[in-house]
Amino acid sequence: MANGAIQFILRWLVSGLAVLATAQIVTGFQVQGFASACWAALAIGFANAVIWPILFFLTLPINFLTLGLFTFVVNGAVIKICGAFIPGFNVTSWFAAIVGSIVLSIVSLALHAILV
Repeated sequence: MANGAIQFILRWLVSGLAVLATAQIVTGFQVQGFASACWAALAIGFANAVIWPILFFLTLPINFLTLGLFTFVVNGAVIKICGAFIPGFNVTSWFAAIVGSIVLSIVSLALHAILV
């Protein structure tokens, strides 16, 4: 296997671990196991690359008026969308999605700094 593929898989597994840890911290952010967490991490990464820029562009006027705070809602929307499509990954409320996106960012940053 190429070194790049190994790095991708390692980062994917660490991201899955971050999703699993976030589910333990945030009420309403539910994951049924490590496999579901890994699929959720993959979906969130894909959605952040494809859907997030579109949502951010469409909400740019609101984002400007709120001095960037609406970005938290956009991040929560991406998490909520992924929760609707990934079996074993559920986000019960918008509050859980927004808080979960913040916690997931922090936990993911910490785990990637430590493990990768």
